[in-house]
Amino acid sequence: MKLLFISLGCDKNLVDTEFMLGMIRDAGTFDGQPIEMTDDEYQADIIIINTCCFINDAKEESINTILEMAEHKRDAKLKALIVTGCLAQRYKEEIRKEIPEVDAILGTNSYEDIVNAITEALGGKFYENFETLEGLPKLTAKRSVTTGGHFAYLKIAEGCNKRCTYCIIPYIRGNYRSVPMEELVAQAKELVAAGAKELILVAQETTLYGVDLYGEKSLHKLLDALNEIPGLFWIRIMYCYPEEIYEELIDAIDRNEKVCHYLDLPIQHANDTMLKRMGRRTSNADLVCIITHLRERIPDITLRTTLICGFPGETKEMHEELMQFINDMEFDRLGAFTYSPEEGTPAAEFPDQIDEETKKEWQADVMELQEEIIFDKNEEMKGRELYVFIEGKVSDENAYIGRTYRDAPDVDGYIFINTDEELMTGDIVRARVTGAYEYDLIGELL
Repeated sequence: MKLLFISLGCDKNLVDTEFMLGMIRDAGTFDGQPIEMTDDEYQADIIIINTCCFINDAKEESINTILEMAEHKRDAKLKALIVTGCLAQRYKEEIRKEIPEVDAILGTNSYEDIVNAITEALGGKFYENFETLEGLPKLTAKRSVTTGGHFAYLKIAEGCNKRCTYCIIPYIRGNYRSVPMEELVAQAKELVAAGAKELILVAQETTLYGVDLYGEKSLHKLLDALNEIPGLFWIRIMYCYPEEIYEELIDAIDRNEKVCHYLDLPIQHANDTMLKRMGRRTSNADLVCIITHLRERIPDITLRTTLICGFPGETKEMHEELMQFINDMEFDRLGAFTYSPEEGTPAAEFPDQIDEETKKEWQADVMELQEEIIFDKNEEMKGRELYVFIEGKVSDENAYIGRTYRDAPDVDGYIFINTDEELMTGDIVRARVTGAYEYDLIGELL
């Protein structure tokens, strides 16, 4: 029995996928046959699609993928087509009505039921489960890690309480729910024992970790606990809302040697009017203060951010203010996205929607400026020595692709190490910066 599992969207979705794969693996057989993974849709008996619908492009990708896979129900091979995740949660009625080839639908808080979904679908019965968006799935299976094993994502919470005016996530993922610390530490130890050297902490918002369980922000306590795990080399923190940064967290980043001096701070804009319309809880002055303080406390910290271009009501003057802010703050890593109106969110009904051409023009402005900033910052890095995580080899060259503590997988860039030594994916080496993205191997393998 061959299974194709397609995981779309963010790293948080990927963790859900890995848990489902673990449950399927532990189930062992379906219809008396063992499960075998395949990447060939034409050979699959079962296809599961874990969907995303955060922005319009993601929604279109999910819908198109479902429709493409549904075509395989016309031949005798595909026996079960199952849809899970955010699009399933948000558009279950539409999927049921418009795509009858789908045999089972699971919501965002129901993926622990994947084995039942497969069993029922193979038995010819339509199946769906949409648990309320409260609590967390009861997970006993070990994840089937899909990132190669040398790094893994650790999802520390589900949902969000912020209610930004452009975001659909609270409506399809629910309010903020932290994973108990003992469960996270146990999961982290399993991942490290299986070969993970880097753990990347993810959630809709990591900075509020523990508030709902322990009555206070507890990310710093989690970092202390994870730092004690033998064999773990790096701990990376993503999705920190700037207004929730607190001193104990900064202290923990500074004192725990395994915690990367890297923070992802999604700020979205820098103009006060835009921030207020977005439902954000910071002002321009707040952002300057937070960024300045982080760099004073941890001078070598790498700061990453994301921005929205063309939010309703944005003017050319507001865009120019954002450009000046980017120029002044000199973020080490930055991504910019055009605003995507999502039905059901307040911002989708705002007046003064911006045309797509202007959105793309402003996005291009931002990324062009950021390229200049990054070029200058890379020049300043020459001569520094850093640890590098090997991600692969360049074909037919004596060079390897790698990441430093300044680079999160998939969202940041890669560097190249020139060496005649033979290295393996997952190795950690010491290297010296010699060019914009060029390093020379200088240290022993760790």
